[in-house]
Amino acid sequence: MTGYKCSQILDPAVLSPLGIARMCQLLLGCTIMALVSHSAGYSANYGTFCMFVWCFCFAVTLLVFTLDITRLHTCMPISWDNFTVAFAMLATLMYITASVVYPVYFLQTECPDESCEVQFYRIAVTVCSSVCCFPYGAEVFLTRAKPGAVVGYMATVSGLLKVVQAFVACIIFGALANDSEYSVYIATQYCVVVFSLCFSVTVIVIVLTVSGRTAALRLPFDRFVVIYTFFAVVLYLSTTLIWPIFSFDKKYGNTTRPEACPRGACPWDSKLVVAVFTSVNLILYFVDLIYSQRIRFVSSSAV
Repeated sequence: MTGYKCSQILDPAVLSPLGIARMCQLLLGCTIMALVSHSAGYSANYGTFCMFVWCFCFAVTLLVFTLDITRLHTCMPISWDNFTVAFAMLATLMYITASVVYPVYFLQTECPDESCEVQFYRIAVTVCSSVCCFPYGAEVFLTRAKPGAVVGYMATVSGLLKVVQAFVACIIFGALANDSEYSVYIATQYCVVVFSLCFSVTVIVIVLTVSGRTAALRLPFDRFVVIYTFFAVVLYLSTTLIWPIFSFDKKYGNTTRPEACPRGACPWDSKLVVAVFTSVNLILYFVDLIYSQRIRFVSSSAV
């Protein structure tokens, strides 16, 4: 009887499609860290970022997998399903970014004979990192909201978009910090305020949902989400128009990339990244606004 009960406990967490996806995440994550530590290597800020992504995702996935098997997550004061789907979405985005950044800065088209071994290890890291995007994406697919099912807000399209919006905002902040010259004009400073405000509220929405504290809001949560998303669309629309004008117009900046502009330390490149991802976030918030009007969040749900 004891053996039967143990198998009943382990089956959903280990032998289910979700459990298999998490085991693949752990296997690939461990392989990546071993390859990087052994010979592939990493350096500078970009390499440190990639290593952080792999270590962070592995550590949290191991924690999630362990708590799911032991059922200890029921003792935690958080909404477990909201937390796991939000982390899976974040890990997918982080792995995609690392899978692009690492080969761009660490792979070369040609290598000297004595360095080809390192090149092979770096290719293996890139392949494993790219493949690992799929198990995390599969977890998002498996735990997403399905028609007729009662789920947490983070499992809905609107909830998942919140994670993507916050991640895109982090990319914008990274570009702003990389000598973007945003402090030159008041208009570009306004754009930074908008980015910061929208990012802060988005993170608050995610934290309240994951912690199960949405009832702390004085407004019904679904109405708050719709109202905030509407204002975010309006604010991002203004920055989508203002930032390019004060960055690329002849009166305020350069319409084309200056020739004497070093790679990785060029203000024009940073301004372009900000402009592109500002437009991306505008689209994300607009889609979010459409979907957020179609959902009904159940605040009393245990999920």
